[in-house]
Amino acid sequence: MNEMLTTKNIFMSGPDVGISEEKIVIDAIRNGWYGKDAYSYVELFEKEFSKFHDREYALMTPNCTTSMHLLLAGLGISGEDEIIAPECTWIGSVAGVKYLGAKLVFADIDKENWCLNAETIKSKITSKTKAVIVVNLYGNMPDYEEIIKLCKSKNIFLIEDAAESLGSMKNGIRSGKFGVGSVFSFHRTKTITTGEGGILLLDDKKLYERCKFLRDHGRKPGSFYNTEVTFKYMPFNVQAALGYAQFLRIDELLNKKRFIYKRFTKNLERINDIQLNPEPENTVNGAWATALILGKSYKLKNEKLMEELNKFNLPSRPFFYPLSSLPAFNESKLYKKLNPVAYDISSRGIVLPCALNLNIDQIDHYSEKLVQILKKI
Repeated sequence: MNEMLTTKNIFMSGPDVGISEEKIVIDAIRNGWYGKDAYSYVELFEKEFSKFHDREYALMTPNCTTSMHLLLAGLGISGEDEIIAPECTWIGSVAGVKYLGAKLVFADIDKENWCLNAETIKSKITSKTKAVIVVNLYGNMPDYEEIIKLCKSKNIFLIEDAAESLGSMKNGIRSGKFGVGSVFSFHRTKTITTGEGGILLLDDKKLYERCKFLRDHGRKPGSFYNTEVTFKYMPFNVQAALGYAQFLRIDELLNKKRFIYKRFTKNLERINDIQLNPEPENTVNGAWATALILGKSYKLKNEKLMEELNKFNLPSRPFFYPLSSLPAFNESKLYKKLNPVAYDISSRGIVLPCALNLNIDQIDHYSEKLVQILKKI
């Protein structure tokens, strides 16, 4: 096989958008501007997406960060509160905490699934703790049963960041059904895309109505009388039309993500002392992306492995940095010793390509080069 052909156009991430999406988006462009049609695809997408996840309500927003901010604001989070979040996640998971002036408390991650667990959360709870944001990292699912028990016993809100876990399931329950509310991302890198975009799923009617009010400048629908200064987090019909069209293909798109994950897993079985996304019993991993953690026997940091892959024009990205280590927070002096698992795993982890246009030859070629590199080290 021609090596140049197999390495051409291996992208790190990206969606699968085709003719079926074009038809629905064109309909929104041509017809979705007046009267009831102005938000018809927004409402349709919200209805179908919430139903799929067994939630009562959905609110689409411009992106997942705004979905999280909206939920936190709807819960009344303020400067008097502490919010627990995992060290390793994208900054969008926690930005809303800072927007509202609350204190962000970073907790360590589980060494097996890279998410929070009940013990790491419990160690950070104080009398000021109002909520915990649990992130389903790379599609992985934590032990929600224990986390739910803990949150109920301590009377704190459980928030599910499902941005990376569309299609994941735990004990037959879909990601998106856990906690007081769940948020998803429709960024161009995600399994379903609207370019940018997010959605908030809820079951509580009062909370839903509060968040809906906050989403559109503090006014009642159809009214121009504002009773609070709030946010402008409204989506638009063309964006939602693309999301709805993608949702109609959800099984196909999830199957492709699972195929990429399973193919990488199979190809890399021959390599010792590495860890990929777990999929324990009674769990389905939606596998937004496949992450690889090098075992300590390699005595190698992720930057070096990424450099070696780059020599073959193969893309990768680092495992999420511990948030406390970033200049945006600059709290590594406090948290590096408190959260050793996160700091350790992050330094040894990379993320493999997860673009939905990857074909089997490209996955196999990438795997062969990765095996070649690791066997030389």
